Amino acid sequence: MAQVAMVMNLDKCIGCHTCSVTCKQTWTNREGTEYAWFNNVETRPGQGYPRGHEDQDRWKGGWELKHGRLVPRAGGRARRLARLFANPEMPSLDDYYQPWTYDYETLISAPLGDDVPTARPRSLVDGRPAAVTWGPNWDDDLGGGPDALAADPVLRKMNDRVRLEYEQAFMFYLPRICEHCLNPSCVAVCPSGAMYKRIEDGIVLVDQDRCRGWRMCVSGCPYKKVYFNHQTGKAEKCTFCYPRVEAGAPTVCSETCVGRLRYLGVMLYDADRVGEAAKAPDERDLYGAQLGCFLDPGDPDVARAAEESGIPHDWITAARRSPVHALISRYRVALPLHPEYRTMPMVWYVPPLSPVVEAVTAGGHDGEDPANLFGAIDSLRIPLEYLAHLFTAGDTAPVEAALCRLAAMRAHMRRVNLGEERDPAIARAVGLDERAIEEMYRLLALAKYEERYVIPTTYNGTVPDDVSGAGCSLDGEGGPGMYPGDAERFHMPPQREPVPAESGGRVNLLDWNGRGRPRGLFPRRSEENGL
Repeated sequence: MAQVAMVMNLDKCIGCHTCSVTCKQTWTNREGTEYAWFNNVETRPGQGYPRGHEDQDRWKGGWELKHGRLVPRAGGRARRLARLFANPEMPSLDDYYQPWTYDYETLISAPLGDDVPTARPRSLVDGRPAAVTWGPNWDDDLGGGPDALAADPVLRKMNDRVRLEYEQAFMFYLPRICEHCLNPSCVAVCPSGAMYKRIEDGIVLVDQDRCRGWRMCVSGCPYKKVYFNHQTGKAEKCTFCYPRVEAGAPTVCSETCVGRLRYLGVMLYDADRVGEAAKAPDERDLYGAQLGCFLDPGDPDVARAAEESGIPHDWITAARRSPVHALISRYRVALPLHPEYRTMPMVWYVPPLSPVVEAVTAGGHDGEDPANLFGAIDSLRIPLEYLAHLFTAGDTAPVEAALCRLAAMRAHMRRVNLGEERDPAIARAVGLDERAIEEMYRLLALAKYEERYVIPTTYNGTVPDDVSGAGCSLDGEGGPGMYPGDAERFHMPPQREPVPAESGGRVNLLDWNGRGRPRGLFPRRSEENGL
């Protein structure tokens, strides 16, 4: 199978939030989604958004291995059924944040007086005065502070290694979107079958017509990237900008990224291996197990099997040019986010190298000497253990290997740019050759638009000529999933005329508003036989 995946280079993220704002304006700038950010940028260390979303002992997201079988942490069907109407593992609005605006009308219409008028914050949900106490990146203003660090779920696993003195504080930015996993737990726990993973490109979406607002997907997603629209009573999530991807264009967050840190491309994988890979007994083996699911598009046997499976030739060609495949499988500098959730995420990250040169130079050594650089990797300001708990379930070896390759690239290209004699031993020390090092440098530092985004157009069949009456939920009044009506119709699907029983169809009582007798539930009186 084939999937469009993403890699983000965290060394380039400057925390400008341009990706978040453009995503917000495109997908969630409407009533009911005031608090929802399909794309958000978190400061690490910190509690994230929603607060403490990585604490799966509390939220029960993702999968766990029991007696050799994968089961949702949320429990089996009976346990989830018991929590349909009162789910204690559901984040509240306060766990995200109370969305607010300001009473700008006061500034405009206030009469002339001695006091300067102020625009007080008001809730975007109910319009009442609100206290601004949390936000989607509240830790941005508190980076390195003891209070923010103490509540970081990742840091709690290793706080013996981190001192909170100011001079040893560290931070970096982590952009997050839906992971569009190979083994999505949100799809598995959805009672109505509204969550699904598209066969043609691997994007995970919500069928707005089938969604009944049970919100099990919200609690079942360990990354907390499914949101509940309180206006429509439906679940919504990152769509990976599928209308753009189908046309061969990058996602909005990628298109507008100031740091050019995002890469999009096709990954070929063996679907039969995914289930077994997710069952790796040791969480530290999950990264390697997922790598084993990916296939080499340059292998003729793989290409032949892909075409036999119905993957078009241009998708196989795109997979060979894929920057995502290069960073994940060829150079192995990109790592998955929290593989221990066993969802097999498909948005990967190049870990931040940290100011390694400055750290070495401060000790009186040559900061560009390869031996000094490799020796300093395990003493960086950003602890290896922290990165390992984010990307490799606590295993520091893959993180150290990725950082050493990035350091080797820096040392090698310094010699090239200064006209110094090249040292092949630098590349060999990290398992690469000089050509691979220079290709990796071009991809990470100099790649142009068409090199960063290699997206073939969709191959999802054709649209029928007559689509009248089919109805797309995104075409409803007021935005995706919206339907007209008053507060009494909250959580109710759009009204459709039930199929008359005498016609041989079935009456859908989910469309009934509870008033009177639904048409078609009982046979109509016949005037011909006098009944």
